Amino acid sequence: MKTKNEKDLLSVPVLPLRDVVIYPYMVVPLFVGRERSIRALEIAMAADKQILVATQKNAAEDQPTEESIYEIGTLATVLQLLKLPDGTVKVLIEGVRRAKIVKFISNENYFLADVSFIDDSNIESRDIEILIRSLKSQFEQYVKLNRKIPSEILASVLAIEDGSRLADTIAAHLSLKLEEKQKLLEMTNLEKRLEKLVGIMESEIDLLQVEKKIRSRVKRQMEKTQREYYLNEQMKAIQKELGELEETPNEYEGLAKKIDESGMHQEAREKCVAELNKLKMMPAMSAEATVSRNYLDWMLALPWKEQSKLRGSLAEAEKILEAEHYGLKEVKERILEYLAVQKRVKKIKRTHFMFSWASGRW
Repeated sequence: MKTKNEKDLLSVPVLPLRDVVIYPYMVVPLFVGRERSIRALEIAMAADKQILVATQKNAAEDQPTEESIYEIGTLATVLQLLKLPDGTVKVLIEGVRRAKIVKFISNENYFLADVSFIDDSNIESRDIEILIRSLKSQFEQYVKLNRKIPSEILASVLAIEDGSRLADTIAAHLSLKLEEKQKLLEMTNLEKRLEKLVGIMESEIDLLQVEKKIRSRVKRQMEKTQREYYLNEQMKAIQKELGELEETPNEYEGLAKKIDESGMHQEAREKCVAELNKLKMMPAMSAEATVSRNYLDWMLALPWKEQSKLRGSLAEAEKILEAEHYGLKEVKERILEYLAVQKRVKKIKRTHFMFSWASGRW
């Protein structure tokens, strides 16, 4: 039962909340399952339906202590309470005003505390009206970019003239971290709270605009790819009707057969098969398909099965290199080094050389 003492403190049950901060003027449905919390709601319903809702510092804590509950919360009215068959309770509450826990009253069955009310300060500032107009304009832009907020919410927010109520209502609809929401609840200077929300709204709008640009770009790219594929298939159908396109064996099957018969080693075969599977999924006229097809043609053109007889004379090898290739001193030296090593080993492994041009050097 609520009592009033000589210091204007109210003794009310306390309902600890996980992952949610409730502001004044909010109407929120909650599901409550902890025994102490259910008992606190029952006590509130039996008295004047008033209860303090305060957020836990650690949402994972199943049995919170007095120290693990934020001291600033919201005095709320229990509008409706429904006991469910599984033992939990569905409750509908409405935030009324900010309140601070002055001290907890010893009670084993539920949390009970003496609380004092907190009123907004600096409400007569000349900048309040400007901040209200700015915040409304930003929220309107935010709702247009964020599809999760219904349009009727925007209409109700734009009709609010009271700065404190406007700030709390907008804060309740923003996707902020729990700590950020709690800081807004604890800010009693109305002008600073409005300024804080204006800054938050600017950041949220910037993020939503970037997300919108990314979504639009991805959508355009998908539409372009689908259009190219559709037009390419149409062109094939028209050519076939005109007799310009003869029936030919499936070229993908031909590529798969060439890969199997190429004699390439396992790692190269797996890479080519993966590239062929990618090629099958691409529109034939796309740039990516051209790159994949060129890669496969290049890999299949390599002499995987061909072998040449190793010449025993390094002098003869050097003579051939000098006669058939101009310059390339470092390349020739590398080949001769390899041949010299091969002369000293008994078992010769098949080897492929690849030389790349970079910064004017091989």
